[in-house]
Amino acid sequence: MTPSLRSRPRDGTSVRPAWRDPSIRRSVALFRAFLHEQDDPEACYALLARDAVDQVEAYDGPVAGRTVLDVGGGSGYFTEEFRRRGANAFLFEPDPSELGGEPHAAAVVADGYLLPLRDGVADVTFSSNVLEHVADPETFLSELARVTRPGGLIYVSFTNWLSPWGGHEWAPWHYLGAARARARFQRRTGKAAKHTLGENLFAVHIGSTLRQVRARDDVTVVSARSRYWPFLAETVVKAPGIREFATWNLLLILRRCPT
Repeated sequence: MTPSLRSRPRDGTSVRPAWRDPSIRRSVALFRAFLHEQDDPEACYALLARDAVDQVEAYDGPVAGRTVLDVGGGSGYFTEEFRRRGANAFLFEPDPSELGGEPHAAAVVADGYLLPLRDGVADVTFSSNVLEHVADPETFLSELARVTRPGGLIYVSFTNWLSPWGGHEWAPWHYLGAARARARFQRRTGKAAKHTLGENLFAVHIGSTLRQVRARDDVTVVSARSRYWPFLAETVVKAPGIREFATWNLLLILRRCPT
């Protein structure tokens, strides 16, 4: 059943300056949290959620009272943070097992390729580290744009394949080949890897993604930057070749074009 969503138009609230290069301290804190993702996911993802919503508000003003869609948000850390700040936030997740034992009250099991929503329902559409897990990124991005109102914000981040974390749990050995990296992970841990290239993890690259997004006529690119890099975050994304290794995680801030 589709939840009731009410989109609130912008009410003249001033928008904060665009997200500037954050501090090294912030990047170190996030990196340390990532190192404990497996043994302390609560702390890791709670910190990441606070950081991501800070980014959204920096580009688009306070989220309080606005409709936010968290597409592919797993167990709901981002949705919960948006709601804590007063947003009407809803989680859409295709895999019921990712929702955990007690799914978030605002969660809906739904495919990101075909969201059960009318056009232009959201003020903010949010997708964190999902694009590398979909086989057809262009269709996925089209659906995010469809459900965002004209002038609304679309937040998309993903881990690019050639970054040090591109292979996820079997990184950085993915540089030597996915099959070899997965086999090494199983030997080392005694369990099968969660991700398999071509099934639930795909080799997404920054250059091709930027070309696809910039060619679209339904969104404009507000910013393309490294999500976690502490300095020159937009500059590194402008350097072909180097960006595929140095960016680590690409953040795209998009604005839905007027219809």
